[in-house]
Amino acid sequence: MHIILDDTAMTAAGQGNVLASRLIHRAHAEPGWFLYVPACALVEADRARPGTAEHLVSLPGITVLELDLAAALAVAQEETWAAAHSRYAAQPTPDRPDGAIVATTVPGRWAGEQVRVLDLTS
Repeated sequence: MHIILDDTAMTAAGQGNVLASRLIHRAHAEPGWFLYVPACALVEADRARPGTAEHLVSLPGITVLELDLAAALAVAQEETWAAAHSRYAAQPTPDRPDGAIVATTVPGRWAGEQVRVLDLTS
């Protein structure tokens, strides 16, 4: 299971969201669970809740997705870098042929987008 935390999910994790915490635990403890944080979304989460970035990157089982050239070109086409990098990161890659699911606390943000969404508000 490949899951992308968007900026809202990262902020929620820092505020004790139970579902976000479970994802973090599974990525650390269970084989086949992978949790990713796109760098642009990480910056936005840290702006919303200072200290979020340092906290998340120190946790085992979390992989930071850098803003490489392909991601930068995709992000440059969008209004918000956090959502754009998360959307780009959710697309299929050789490492993630089925893509990834975007975990969020604002599922409406992804309406009409071609990404699978995991609502962390339930």
